[in-house]
Amino acid sequence: MAHRFPVREIARQAGVSEATVDRVLHGRQGVRPGTVLQVQQAINELDAQRTQLRLSGRHFLVDVVMETPQRFSRLTRRALEAELPTLPAVFRARYRVAERWPLPDLLAELAAIGRHGSDGVLLKAPDVPEVAEAIGRLAAAHIPVITMVTDVPRSLRLAYVGMDNRAAGATAAYLIHRFLSGRAGSVLAMTSGGDFHGESERAAGFVATLADLDPGRHVLSMVSDGQDETCARRIGDALADHDDLVGVYSIGGGNRGIRAAFTGAGRDCAAFVAHDLTPDNVELLAGGTISAILHHDLRADVRGAAQTLMGFHGALPRFRPRPAAVSVVTPFNIPRGALGKS
Repeated sequence: MAHRFPVREIARQAGVSEATVDRVLHGRQGVRPGTVLQVQQAINELDAQRTQLRLSGRHFLVDVVMETPQRFSRLTRRALEAELPTLPAVFRARYRVAERWPLPDLLAELAAIGRHGSDGVLLKAPDVPEVAEAIGRLAAAHIPVITMVTDVPRSLRLAYVGMDNRAAGATAAYLIHRFLSGRAGSVLAMTSGGDFHGESERAAGFVATLADLDPGRHVLSMVSDGQDETCARRIGDALADHDDLVGVYSIGGGNRGIRAAFTGAGRDCAAFVAHDLTPDNVELLAGGTISAILHHDLRADVRGAAQTLMGFHGALPRFRPRPAAVSVVTPFNIPRGALGKS
């Protein structure tokens, strides 16, 4: 297995022993396939971050632990790898990401980080008591946790970085109210399920604000899993049951499925607001399916998280990040980078 890094660095990145790394590198027997993949992933991560590793200064190893669809984890990884080299310290990231993470497995991963050590954890996880307790155990081990995108507010997390989710929901309500001006009909707010605090805050902000702006408009609430096939099926059922459905606030994704459901039913979605500049969403926005995308700067989240961790470890003055501003992206102001252009 080709590599350019010391065994000790690979072992720390992978969270395994140096002896295990040595066995993997030399193709010896007795190593589980999953561990081999873990070592290979560690080498790939080190290779992707090799430019940043050449910088001088304090060194920090952070664990990125996220339960999130691949489309969003890719955006986060891209933001990390773009932002970390600009920081006044050397940051290295270990990624532990899954689309659907059974709670016992997620808790086991956080416990393993506590045993092996880390300079900090960037966490996107459900807001449930078990996760809050795991964060407390990491804090007791002097491992700070920063929640990203969605918060676990009743925990000992050091800080939250991400948008003001309630304000995002209120913004979606304002946009849909304006898009549907003069047109009757109900609207749907769809979350991806689970216990994610950020999605709950978006939904609450949306419902409360739309009730103020447009008190006669009915709001349906629906839970899916953020996957296109499931969303297509669930939206299809909603369209069959509600012949006045004319708008969607997609909080949790699955937007190709939502479009497919409206197209299959021969119906018009007059107002469609979604989140995040993923490639699928940008294509749907540019093509006129999505009316607007709510976006915030993930690189600013990474920068705020890094500054907070450096403050915690005494490398910078103490820093407290603020929620990021919400940007509204329409077909006429899509960032060139999001379209794959330079």
